Amino acid sequence: MSTPPPSDVSASPEVVEIERALYRITYLSSRARQHERLMAAAGVPLDRAGAALLRKMADAEPMRPGELAARLGVEASHVTRTVQHLERSGHVVRVPDPEDRRAQRIELTDAGREAVVRIREAGVRGMQAALAHWDPDDLRQLAGLFHRMVDDFLAHAEAMDVESPTTG
Repeated sequence: MSTPPPSDVSASPEVVEIERALYRITYLSSRARQHERLMAAAGVPLDRAGAALLRKMADAEPMRPGELAARLGVEASHVTRTVQHLERSGHVVRVPDPEDRRAQRIELTDAGREAVVRIREAGVRGMQAALAHWDPDDLRQLAGLFHRMVDDFLAHAEAMDVESPTTG
């Protein structure tokens, strides 16, 4: 087993523990079995890619496939295949882009919006069950800290994008 290269920045023990906790929660939430349980509880038969695409679209205006791929951090070909599957299942439709009639945007249908609601509700029920013994003040504090952390991660990522733009 090789030793990782030394870091230029020494991290505080608290940041190391946060990274470890985030890894654990990401691993738990991305497991196939967990996804299958969530979809079964929601009554929505979607694969992980389809569910992720619907959730991302629910928080934004209709967008072009390339923009959707960028926001999801995946290749455009992955979005194309997923959109085709979601079109066949009635969760999304392609609509003309009002800024360029030759281009298309992807839009949720009523069925797509309902699927997102059901997925989110099932996720909240599962989280509520797991955290039922937590004090409401602790839950409020955790929610606030999570939002603050995500906002800081996003700001950092945007700053990194400005400092070193990628060429395509």
